[in-house]
Amino acid sequence: MKDYVGLETSETTTLKAMADFSFHSALGNMDEAFRAIKLIKSEKVWESMARMCVRTQQLDVAAVCLGNMGNAMAAKAVRESKSIPQPEARLAILAVHLNMLNEAERLYKKSGRHDLLNKFYQASGQWEKAIEEAEHSDRMHLKTTYFNYARHAEAEEETKVAINCYTKSGTHHMQVPRMLFDSPQELEDYVIRSHDTEVCKWWAGYLESLGECDQALQFYEVAKDFPSLVRVLCSYGNFEKAAEIVEESGSRAAAYQLASRLRTEKEDVERAIHFYTKAQCYSPAIQLAKEHGLDNELMKLALLSSQEDMIEAAKHYEQSPDTQDKAIILYHKAGEMSRALELCFQLKQYDVLYQIADDLTESTSPVMIARVAEFLSGSGHYERAVLLLIKTKQIEEALDMCTTHNILITEDMAENMTLQKTGHESAEEAERRVKLLEKLGDCCAEQGSYHLATKKHTQAGNKTRAMKALLKSGDTEKIVFFAGVSRQRDVYVMAANYLQSLDWRKDPDIMKNIISFYTKGRALESLASFYDTCAQVEIDEYQDYEKAQGALNEALKCLNKAKSKNPTGIEARVKFLTERLQLVKRFADARKLYARDAEACVQECQALLNEPKVDTAIRTGDVYGLLIEHFAEAKHYREAYRLMEEMHQHMPSVNMAYYVNAQTIEAVHTALQIPLRKDRGDGSRATASDDESIGEGIDDRY
Repeated sequence: MKDYVGLETSETTTLKAMADFSFHSALGNMDEAFRAIKLIKSEKVWESMARMCVRTQQLDVAAVCLGNMGNAMAAKAVRESKSIPQPEARLAILAVHLNMLNEAERLYKKSGRHDLLNKFYQASGQWEKAIEEAEHSDRMHLKTTYFNYARHAEAEEETKVAINCYTKSGTHHMQVPRMLFDSPQELEDYVIRSHDTEVCKWWAGYLESLGECDQALQFYEVAKDFPSLVRVLCSYGNFEKAAEIVEESGSRAAAYQLASRLRTEKEDVERAIHFYTKAQCYSPAIQLAKEHGLDNELMKLALLSSQEDMIEAAKHYEQSPDTQDKAIILYHKAGEMSRALELCFQLKQYDVLYQIADDLTESTSPVMIARVAEFLSGSGHYERAVLLLIKTKQIEEALDMCTTHNILITEDMAENMTLQKTGHESAEEAERRVKLLEKLGDCCAEQGSYHLATKKHTQAGNKTRAMKALLKSGDTEKIVFFAGVSRQRDVYVMAANYLQSLDWRKDPDIMKNIISFYTKGRALESLASFYDTCAQVEIDEYQDYEKAQGALNEALKCLNKAKSKNPTGIEARVKFLTERLQLVKRFADARKLYARDAEACVQECQALLNEPKVDTAIRTGDVYGLLIEHFAEAKHYREAYRLMEEMHQHMPSVNMAYYVNAQTIEAVHTALQIPLRKDRGDGSRATASDDESIGEGIDDRY
């Protein structure tokens, strides 16, 4: 058996102990297995058992075996491998320390740890396998593998292999020159052959350090190291050639090299400034321009440079009265608005001030902003002044100016004047925000921007004022919508009052909303008044006393509900409505009775005419009309004529033809041979059927 290889000469007790260990460990009885081998002293036996543990994948037993072997390095490696999650990889580490290389390779492959397998190949000198593994399965460590192989090849003096591997590892720029440094000719051949810019640059620097500048220039050119080229040429005083290289290459670093040398040599200040500008190094160029009084160049450079340089240049210009206007421009460009504005006022540069005003921010001094706004308003530019105040968050001042000079507030302006609500605003901040919104809403309302005013009052949380503004707009659709979403009693009532001013008689939806809003607003007295109005409309326009009766019933219901909450003054209204309802009901019933019992109907109508308050409930003209039509149809013309005369005395200003059919009037006069009187009119009567379509919508409201 392969587990016992090397133990042929061992004692019988040792072999028996090994057999017992194998038996018990195979059964999983590790206590008996350890008890069987605890007396074994031979290191060879323990090593054999450790190998057996690798094959049986028993790492815990292997640790005991390594301890008895005295193999500290292997024991340490096994202990440190506990952080590796793959058990096969941990077994492979143990196998390496037991010189079981084939088993280790198999276990590494099985574990899927290609990085550890790569390291294993490198450690065992299997470089081709290591490279193959890195290229196919361990790309993360490919360059590291090439570098390690290059170091190995360098140690073995395999120069070509080392150069190739250093190149593939990306470290050839430094490692190959280091390796070949003691062989100058080989190094030079490599540099020429490689055409690598980094290597050529290093080689050129090396040649320059040896004083071989002509050769160094050639290699700097190959490496396209223009700053170094310019530096070497300037050291020889060849500024023209250096300038050509800078212009052709466009290298900023090369331009800086040339400008610095020109400045040092004091050859040409303007050219030095030119090349500093080309290098985008404006600070030294500005310094040169200031030193040599080149003010025109200084302005151009300052505008291209940083804020600090602009401010320094502005201070320089400020010292001379002839160039202070340039100082204003530079202060403005550098963001020093306060200083720029101060100079504008001092020098009366108002054209420039207009430009600066457009760029002011909240960080500008409030005093200066107020001064600019005052100047703009003083010169008639009120809108620009308002926009400036809005931009700098001086909202109160902006609103005051809008009110004073009647500047129309647009929607964008209103939004910019609205302070945003934050989750951590203090009570004072919240109060200020609400007051500003209300003031803004009032200002918009005064200007006729009612929808905008509504929006701002709503944002302020004042729905009552928002509805008042919306009512002025006359936008019925939005008024109905706003009332519906506001869920506020006084808003409901205001909306209902507004809807009553419309032609609700012809629009059933408006009538529904009036009733709904009064109901939701708990305005029962107002709702009762509306039902009372509906009843009167039914009587006056449609002569529909049945619908009027229903409306009056609803009005009484509302008043009875309101009575329990506000008894003052309601009792009289209830009494009055009750009397009206009784009279309306009597006439409505009489009209219904006519088809069945005309005499009874006539008696009831005559009784109604004798009621003292009949005019407050019904139109007496309708009663007279019914009686006249009845007697004329019965050919009792004299009674009909008597009623016509009575009606004329009772209602002298009313056109009788409105209540009595013109043909009936003519028939009565003809029968009695009485001429028609012109003052009574002879037009045709407007009947209820003519307006039937108009009244349909009210049918099922009461």
